[in-house]
Amino acid sequence: MTLYPWVVLAHVVLVVLSLGAHGVSAFAMFRVKSETDRTRIAALLDLSNASLLSAGIGILLAVLTGIIASIMGDHFSRFWPWASIIVVVVIIGLMTPLAGTPMTGVRKALGQRVRDDKKDAPPREPASDADLAAARARLQPELVAGLGVAAIVILVWLMEMKPF
Repeated sequence: MTLYPWVVLAHVVLVVLSLGAHGVSAFAMFRVKSETDRTRIAALLDLSNASLLSAGIGILLAVLTGIIASIMGDHFSRFWPWASIIVVVVIIGLMTPLAGTPMTGVRKALGQRVRDDKKDAPPREPASDADLAAARARLQPELVAGLGVAAIVILVWLMEMKPF
């Protein structure tokens, strides 16, 4: 019995789980953009942050199982797996400036700690309501979701059609 179908199944399951976790963060971004209550925004940001850990682990494992499946299926002699890797790298590269950076701006405006803060740094002072509104206005959830869905469609097309 070959392990190839099991590796492909693991790859697909990991992709689905990762996309589910990313979806939590995407919907949180939509809500953060429209929400004005600081406590609710903070809770949404906490939920988004927690889901991204699972999403990151899931995407890492999905990429790994995709590479293993491509090696096992001798697909790297064709271009479609390479194109898939390029799509994943490009979309990850776009999501940091389009999603991660603006969400970090909202966290800073709320006075929350962010990943770049030094451990011994004093707590951040919350920004004014106007500054928080400006940080929320920089969020572009429609663009982020559109790019994410486009990437999913392209990746599924590449994986299912194996066009080249």
